[in-house]
Amino acid sequence: MSRLKDKYTNEAVPALQQTFNYKSPMQIPKLEKIVLNMGVGEVKDNPKAIESAARDMSIIAGQKAVITKAKKSVSAFKLREGMNIGCKVTLRGEKMYQFLDKLINIALPRVRDFRGVNPNSFDGHGNYAMGAKEQLIFPEIDYDKIDKIRGMDIIIVTTAETDEEARELLKLLGMPFSK
Repeated sequence: MSRLKDKYTNEAVPALQQTFNYKSPMQIPKLEKIVLNMGVGEVKDNPKAIESAARDMSIIAGQKAVITKAKKSVSAFKLREGMNIGCKVTLRGEKMYQFLDKLINIALPRVRDFRGVNPNSFDGHGNYAMGAKEQLIFPEIDYDKIDKIRGMDIIIVTTAETDEEARELLKLLGMPFSK
């Protein structure tokens, strides 16, 4: 069992039970999945960019990235339906806990001028979204082997009903929210 899952079962579950007075243990919110998404806008000029982005994403997540395609054509962006436009990875189970542990304890402290993540980035249903400006914050990425610095979206999906429950869950897991 990973450190973060152990911390969830031993510390977060009793604290959430006490704070929100749940009647059933099944009501206690838990992590469902983490989705990493990277849009690659320069793919129409450089078709090889999508492969390097997917390679970086696979190294970061420890799981093969899926290349996403455009659903509609948009003439203003010179985009045709079916073109490769990005890549994504969905993490569940043990890999999800390992990635979140790595994000909280290793990657986020490596961000320049880091003062915490935004505590208001919840969607109203208990899911948290954040962005990373560069993939270099992850220790697996070798600076010499990347072709371009790219950002990514990180979405943490929980079973919480409200944002307050999800915020408390992530805070107990160690997410560094800013004041």
